[in-house]
Amino acid sequence: MVINTWKKIERSQFAAIYLVYGNESFLINETKQKIVSQALTEEEMDFNFSKYDLEETPVELAIEDAETFPFMGERRVVILDNPVFLTAEKTKEKVEHNIKRLEQYIESPAPYTILVLTARYEKLDERKKITKALKKSAEVVEAKKLNEQELKVWVRERAAENSVQIDEDAIELLLTLAGTNLMMLTQELDKLSLYASDTSHIDAAAVEKLTARSLEQNIFALVDKVVQRRIDEALRIYYDLLKQNEEPLKILSILAGQFRLIYGTKELSRRGYGQQKIATSLKVHPFRVKLAAGHAKHFNDSQLAKIIEMLSEGDYEIKTGRVKKELMIEMFLLKLNEM
Repeated sequence: MVINTWKKIERSQFAAIYLVYGNESFLINETKQKIVSQALTEEEMDFNFSKYDLEETPVELAIEDAETFPFMGERRVVILDNPVFLTAEKTKEKVEHNIKRLEQYIESPAPYTILVLTARYEKLDERKKITKALKKSAEVVEAKKLNEQELKVWVRERAAENSVQIDEDAIELLLTLAGTNLMMLTQELDKLSLYASDTSHIDAAAVEKLTARSLEQNIFALVDKVVQRRIDEALRIYYDLLKQNEEPLKILSILAGQFRLIYGTKELSRRGYGQQKIATSLKVHPFRVKLAAGHAKHFNDSQLAKIIEMLSEGDYEIKTGRVKKELMIEMFLLKLNEM
């Protein structure tokens, strides 16, 4: 897991070469930042830090830099972004790369340089010799979307970095309210840590009080209130969204997406799919599947089909001007409560 690599970096236990790849940009950027800040002082940055975009620069020029002795410091950090030669994806390559030169470097890396390749691709081409060489010799960090358990570990570790402890139920609530976007979670954790600076402890009450809800999470909360048959609270959330100038058509669209997710989760669960497999099939985060599965228990198939039909008709009536858009969702929520 990426956190294990981060702990080694924080102890200045550096690898000569890092291969960081995946589609979670936050983890890629965080890994790069940790390496640079731990390996170099601010004064050394001007002389011993380099970054190359391999869509613009031949790799052999970057390797030449990596083999240059550090100036006024013990080590160099050289970052190579977009190594297009590691993927099978179709790309318009603007430069030709001397891959042999990189292969030679991997066999005998400069002892004073930390070379970091960051590939923002979900998969690498495992058939290529250069990919095999890197996976064999480099410290490989897969920056993939974290599953629920990994997310909880990450939240706990992030809180610890801010010198605070967070309760388990507070972590669960934070993920429910703020979602699974790591940048958003970082912002919320930093805010909560500042709030808890006196006690060094974050509980569920603090999370409930301070966490900013995204539009999607507000819609989730709205659906949750409907499921609990607390229609007055569902309407209050909706009216608050209108006061925040959220567009009713957009709210309707997200509502439709939420109920399609609930329906899809229910159907795939019936086929024996697990949470991770459902998430992969529906292309959402596993934690969202977990929440949708909780809602799915409160609706049967015919109810969900009817709800999705109602939302589709509502979308048509708003777009054709047959019903006032603010009123449409209010009517939908009231009908939903009667099911």
